[in-house]
Amino acid sequence: MSVSALSVMVVEDHGFQRRMALRLLAELGVVDVGDAADGHSALQMLSERRQPPDVVMVDLDMPGMDGVEFIGHVAQRRLARAVLVVSALDPALLNTVQTMTRAYGLRVLGSVEKPLTADKLAAALASYDDLLLAEDADEPVAISATEIRTALAHGEIGPWFQPQVEFANGHPVAVEALARWVRADGRVVRPQNFIGLLEREGLADPMTDLILEQSCRWIREWSRQGLRLNLSVNVSATALADPTAADRYQRIVKEQGVDPSEVVLELTESSVMGDAARALGVLARLRLKGFGLAIDDFGTGYSSLAQLSQIPFTELKIDQGFVTGAHSQPRKRAVVEASLDLARKLQLEVVAEGVASLEDWQMLAELGCGMAQGHLIAPPVAPQELPAVLRRWRCPGH
Repeated sequence: MSVSALSVMVVEDHGFQRRMALRLLAELGVVDVGDAADGHSALQMLSERRQPPDVVMVDLDMPGMDGVEFIGHVAQRRLARAVLVVSALDPALLNTVQTMTRAYGLRVLGSVEKPLTADKLAAALASYDDLLLAEDADEPVAISATEIRTALAHGEIGPWFQPQVEFANGHPVAVEALARWVRADGRVVRPQNFIGLLEREGLADPMTDLILEQSCRWIREWSRQGLRLNLSVNVSATALADPTAADRYQRIVKEQGVDPSEVVLELTESSVMGDAARALGVLARLRLKGFGLAIDDFGTGYSSLAQLSQIPFTELKIDQGFVTGAHSQPRKRAVVEASLDLARKLQLEVVAEGVASLEDWQMLAELGCGMAQGHLIAPPVAPQELPAVLRRWRCPGH
């Protein structure tokens, strides 16, 4: 959908700012436009429409009903398809409002800083189609327990790989194995549509064993081709309650000709919160056997520091939610800087996830981050494609 085809409602109490927004929308060719001077009248107008507008542009700092309260009403009553925040307020507050809006289940086109310009507005509205496409790709797929068991038994679920490279020289040093389900007809089922079902059916551990075995096989094959890479594999919380897990993982990797020191097992913060004593025992045994341990999605839970003090981690992975866009968002950058400083003091390797732009790469390199993972380098790819992907990769600045 072109920008001119969008329907837009402008909610702005300041008369001049409202007229400016309407004029800029007209310059962009947007015809279906409405406006309101306050939240109460805007809600009345929206409730009377036959179809909700594609986008509501809203100022936050309005008398009476402020923009935050207004967005809450819009989201709960589904009075618009997406929200665009237009404000000169603190970026931290704008980020909070965007997070709140997404939590309500309403699309967010982001925020535009005042004063509004045609370029800023055009860029924000142009992201509407990308947002819809992303949501379509994430649309849930109905899958039965029988289907998932059959897929696992027939080898339809296996590892794809996303590279990790050094910031210092761009050299590929590792890959993260990510479970993918490729159906017999070639369609790829996204992990969010089947991982939860696997866990509910008690199949998380068999899948982890399968991913670990197949990934080690590929690591050995690539090594024969002259491509030496370490491996990261995600481990579920249920594995940490299994006293046989450490011995089983050691046996799997050694049978494939891989040393445990070449394998990092990734754990989320929440995965050791259940039976802590048993989980710590499993993790200690894994380290004794030579496996690396990574704390994944660092900073997204509430127990990060406690986890780092109790568990023999060797690697810290900074969550992509903090990495993406950190070059232009001071609060995100502060989290990244603090994470890197903590990792240095604890002598942990660091991988920044979600590195998607040259600006993010440059910022992380300047801050002394060790490794990068993200779409700037490559998305997750099928194992047969990885060598060619790495041959095409060119480190920024080299």
